Amino acid sequence: MPATALFDLAAPPAGFLEDPFPTYATLLRDTPVLRLPDGSVLLSRHADLDMVYRDTARFSSDKQAMFAPVFGRDAALYTHHTNSLVFNDPPLHTRVRKIMASALTPRAIARMEPGLVATVDALLDRMGPRVDLIEEFASAIPVEIIGNLLDVPHDERGPLRDWSLAILGALEPAPGPEVLARGNTAVTEFTAYLEGLVARRRTAPGDPEVDVLTRLIMGTREGETLSETELLQNCIFILNAGHETTTNLIGNTLALLDDFPDARARLLDAPELIAPTIEECLRYLSPNQFGNRQAVEDVEIGGVAVPAGTVLHLCIGAANRDPAVFDAPETFDITRKPNRHLAFAGGPHVCVGLTLARLEGKVAVSRFLARYPRYRLEGARVPGGRIRFRGYARLEGLVG
Repeated sequence: MPATALFDLAAPPAGFLEDPFPTYATLLRDTPVLRLPDGSVLLSRHADLDMVYRDTARFSSDKQAMFAPVFGRDAALYTHHTNSLVFNDPPLHTRVRKIMASALTPRAIARMEPGLVATVDALLDRMGPRVDLIEEFASAIPVEIIGNLLDVPHDERGPLRDWSLAILGALEPAPGPEVLARGNTAVTEFTAYLEGLVARRRTAPGDPEVDVLTRLIMGTREGETLSETELLQNCIFILNAGHETTTNLIGNTLALLDDFPDARARLLDAPELIAPTIEECLRYLSPNQFGNRQAVEDVEIGGVAVPAGTVLHLCIGAANRDPAVFDAPETFDITRKPNRHLAFAGGPHVCVGLTLARLEGKVAVSRFLARYPRYRLEGARVPGGRIRFRGYARLEGLVG
């Protein structure tokens, strides 16, 4: 019996949180389609994830049935997640995505770049010789950028990160009562705040070319609009989707460049490699390690029968090291080409903010290296402690 046959995502073996990649390699080799104790199925092959992402007829993103027993149908977390873009099928997904995409065009993102550069430079200016690169840099950037997207007043942005962390923490495979309580409180508080912000914006609309909240309130030129619940919950989704993963991307990249000094030296010699460097960091340490879908009908994946209603765990972290797709997948190579990673998922649900996330990563890392080319990580390197999301809670280093 393969060692992974006893693997349980809800109760992973010792050491998995710290380093899941040996387990991923074993899954890919021995049980790429693995039925878990609760009847769900874990997929780790790149080809299987790519197929599921693209086949929206047989695999649903709707999570009402999946989340009801976890959160309870009356819970704030249930209301949030079952109304957000990422956990829905058409028509809600199509309607919300169309409005968001219209506000995140290449032209709109290009207009955001000067503000992003100014945010990064201001953070670099405030750094002392010893710094926590998560608290003082990586996590501050997306909060500011998303705050700008929604035009949240600067003096009201304080709670945003904590709300996001609490809500996303409840998406772990086995959230405990305290985690659920924090998540429900965060949704309730964030929703109450947004009700006031939306009321103010309806009275004094912003520029829909740059203010995503105004764009969401207005809807599309064709007259498609969101209900009040859909509007509020998808504003929360924008923060959550853009905060944790982008924080992890920036923090993971700085950690990897410290771990692989030859790669850092090469990037310093050739700054134009920043784009493929970000792509390789997305592949090698994917900020989002797991996605999920539900089978709509009886299907077969890799010779394994998957009945209708089965929950599928899509292991992005494993798929991005699949030797069937990537040469030397365990090697960190900032010149890797092609690099068909799935860090942003795929198909119709491919991350709507991927261009902005890439820009944040490139600007943050390139400007950090230009200012502190000889930085080194010393002190606490504290993992985020999550299965679904991979990053650091603290990343202490010297930059002076």
